[in-house]
Amino acid sequence: MLRVRFWGVRGSIPTPGPSTVGIGGNTSCVEMRAGEHLLIFDGGTGLRLLGDSILKEMPRTVHLFFSHVHWDHIQGFPFFAPAFVKGNRIHMYGGANIVGTVETALAGQMETPNFPVHLRELPAALSFNDLHEGEVVELEGGVRITNAAGTHPGGVFAYRVEVGGRSVVYATDTEHGAAPDPRLVALCKDADIVIYDTMYTPEEYEGKTGISKIGWGHSHFVAGVELMKASNAKRYILFHHDPTQDDAAVREKERRTRELFPESECAYEGMVIELPPVV
Repeated sequence: MLRVRFWGVRGSIPTPGPSTVGIGGNTSCVEMRAGEHLLIFDGGTGLRLLGDSILKEMPRTVHLFFSHVHWDHIQGFPFFAPAFVKGNRIHMYGGANIVGTVETALAGQMETPNFPVHLRELPAALSFNDLHEGEVVELEGGVRITNAAGTHPGGVFAYRVEVGGRSVVYATDTEHGAAPDPRLVALCKDADIVIYDTMYTPEEYEGKTGISKIGWGHSHFVAGVELMKASNAKRYILFHHDPTQDDAAVREKERRTRELFPESECAYEGMVIELPPVV
């Protein structure tokens, strides 16, 4: 079984309030249960709620993969309760060549005066794994996690999780080009689900409704559809919603995407997708 749950779906900054309560206001955090393994992708503010939900499972081994170390993808870690429980093991992974490793980024945001507890003082056993592009992480039970580089200031990794004949790709914070990125096309090939950075509408991206977002390292839904078709992926999940988009705007983005690729839906907090093994 491959089970996906969304704990944070926003980009850049948390957006609490009545106009975003339907989609959710926490920043990027996605949980995947791959067989017996608990995998987490990114440590935005959604990580706090995820951590609280698994306290009853302690002691626990967790594999936490970071796409990159911009603040909206790490800011939940100081409030990740399992890190404060002795006996837990937290294996963390991130790109070796991005600006700032996972370890230095997490330690930096927990330095005085930013936070009262330093990274090295946490009771859980922490390990840090600097990944190179194309490096494979294999876990017991046939779980395989591969990566590919995307296009984002400072660098970013997308990840593909495979188990039981099923596959899910997590590809946030990446900017499209004139054609689908061949690195991502290969990573998404025939995937059951692709969670893709869909921060903007094409109009927002091009600056027709405000400041141009070209070169900011994010994508829009037309580019996402092109990636889906180029890779023959099955289901498109719109992710990393812009903080200026309220619930209605995100749903309108979803509606427009479905006109181009019917198997599309926007990610929202609490969304769960289950993929049984292929028989």
